Amino acid sequence: MKDMNIYMTGVGGQGIGQLAEVMIRTCNKAGYSVKGVDTHGLAQRGGTVVSHLRIGKKVHTPLVPPGQADIVIALERLEALRAVHTMMKDGGKVIYYDVQYQTVDNRLGDIKYPTIDEFEEAVKAKGGEVVRVFRDDIPDPRMQNTALISEIVKLGWIDGFSKELAIESLEELMQGKGLEKNLELF
Repeated sequence: MKDMNIYMTGVGGQGIGQLAEVMIRTCNKAGYSVKGVDTHGLAQRGGTVVSHLRIGKKVHTPLVPPGQADIVIALERLEALRAVHTMMKDGGKVIYYDVQYQTVDNRLGDIKYPTIDEFEEAVKAKGGEVVRVFRDDIPDPRMQNTALISEIVKLGWIDGFSKELAIESLEELMQGKGLEKNLELF
């Protein structure tokens, strides 16, 4: 497999850290050389939180260069749009959980929230592929990250990124009823 850059984004409190950790562990279990890094600065302030994940033997730094993300994984539509404009490469792929969080700049009126059509047009303008995820059966919004992981498994965008390895990664990070509920999403 060639080198791959994955950029993950959302709003503080949505579970980007756990999403990134499951992605890193699962890619590692699939046999890839993996480098990753998170930003946590605005996690409690309703701000943007991002994680970078790079796969490949020739990868020397964990930061995905702007405009070089093969895959954007987003837990929120506005943050997904920002990532498409700044991080996704032409012809890249985006998977996003379609919820609306009121980010700081949105609450201040500094930015207009994109419609689904506007977002998908932005992806298509860069020749990208987009997958929208929304599930009515999620009892806790903190489980949206697992819903995305489940969809990534089904899409097969990362060779060897299997349901079994993703579940094994979740089991290392969670326990009890929280784990049980998350596993139901597969």
